[in-house]
Amino acid sequence: MQIIKPYFIIESEVNSEEMLKLIEKAGRTCYRSEDRATGASAADFVKRIIRSGHESVIEHCSITVRVVCDRAISHEIVRHRLASYSQESTRYCNYSRDKFENQLTFIEPFFWDTATEDGKRKFDIWKSAMEFAEKSYMELIKCGATPQEARSVLPNSLKTELVMTMNLREWRNFFRQRTSQASHPQMREIAQPLLEKFKELLPAVFEDIGA
Repeated sequence: MQIIKPYFIIESEVNSEEMLKLIEKAGRTCYRSEDRATGASAADFVKRIIRSGHESVIEHCSITVRVVCDRAISHEIVRHRLASYSQESTRYCNYSRDKFENQLTFIEPFFWDTATEDGKRKFDIWKSAMEFAEKSYMELIKCGATPQEARSVLPNSLKTELVMTMNLREWRNFFRQRTSQASHPQMREIAQPLLEKFKELLPAVFEDIGA
C-alpha cells in the first residue's frame, strides 16, 4: 500500500501573451474596435471585459490540467459540465499488476493532526481500513475476479488521475466554487494552489478571484 498527497500538473503549453491577444481579437470583433488594439493593450482589455461581465469572450481559450486526487474529489470535479475529462478507469486498471507496483495507492487525508492523540487515532483507523480494502481487492483478483468486479471494495480514498480541459470562463467558475469555504477541505487542498498557479500564468484573467 502506498499513501501520497494530491497534486496537479498543467499539461497545456500556456502562452499568456498569445492567449490574451486572441481574446482581445475576439472581443474587439463585438465592438468593431480592432483599430484600437496595440501591442500592449490585450491585458487591460481582458480585465475590462471580465469586469463588465462579458465573460463569453474568454471561452476562446482553454487549459488542460492533470489532477491526482482521491476518487471522492474526482466525483465532485466532474460535476462541472462545460469541460472534457479523461480519468483512470478502475474497470480496466488491474492494480495487482507490476505497472501499479502490485499495490493500491491512496490519497492521504490532511485534516487529522497526527501529532495529537485524537488525530493519530483517526488516521490509524483510516489506514487500517485502507489496508483491509487493499487486501480484499488483491484476494478477489487472485480468486479470478475481474478488475471491474474487484473494484466494488475500493474506497473513496483511492488515488485517481484525471485530465481535465476547460475554457477560461469555466475555470473561473470552477475556482469561484471550489476555493470557497463551503467547498470540501480536500477540494480546496487541490483547487487553491491550482488557482495561485493560474494567477501566476494569467493574472489578467484570474487575479480578481478570491481577492
